[in-house]
Amino acid sequence: MTMSKLKKDNKKSKKINSTTIILTLALLLLVGFTVVNKLNNSNDKEKTSSSNKQGKTVLNDNGDLVITKSDISSKATFYPVEVDGTKLEVIAVEAPDGTIRTAFNTCQVCFSSGRGYYVQQNDLLICQNCGNRFKTSDVEVSRGGCNPVPIFDEEKTVNDDTIVISNDYLKEAKQIFANWKKGF
Repeated sequence: MTMSKLKKDNKKSKKINSTTIILTLALLLLVGFTVVNKLNNSNDKEKTSSSNKQGKTVLNDNGDLVITKSDISSKATFYPVEVDGTKLEVIAVEAPDGTIRTAFNTCQVCFSSGRGYYVQQNDLLICQNCGNRFKTSDVEVSRGGCNPVPIFDEEKTVNDDTIVISNDYLKEAKQIFANWKKGF
């Protein structure tokens, strides 16, 4: 065997080894990202289902959402509703001043991402898309920015025992839940 033949074989061997190493590393990175993504998604689902207080959804004959005021506390209650095949959710919470505040469980900025919904941790609502933290006492007070879409007094009927959000108003809100990935 000549010296030039030996050098050529050695170069081919090095080229094959470096290509194999690069491909192996790329494959390991891909598998690693896939595993981390799966773990994050399962943790989000666990956190969402275990930390939010689910209210009993009651619809009257008109399809209006009826919230019983005595069921509301300083811990936010989440009311799932399906309107014409679109899943949406209403948040109700008692503020420090004793008033009951309501909002749609979707972020005014992040709603189109599908992950712009809130999970409660202590007295904070946390956007699952951008991570913005929003005090429960600010529900229905703030408009605009990354916070839950408020349902103001003119958009609901409040009496001594209940809060009623009309089916017509729920239908108007469907568009902000069109990409929602939370589910019930």
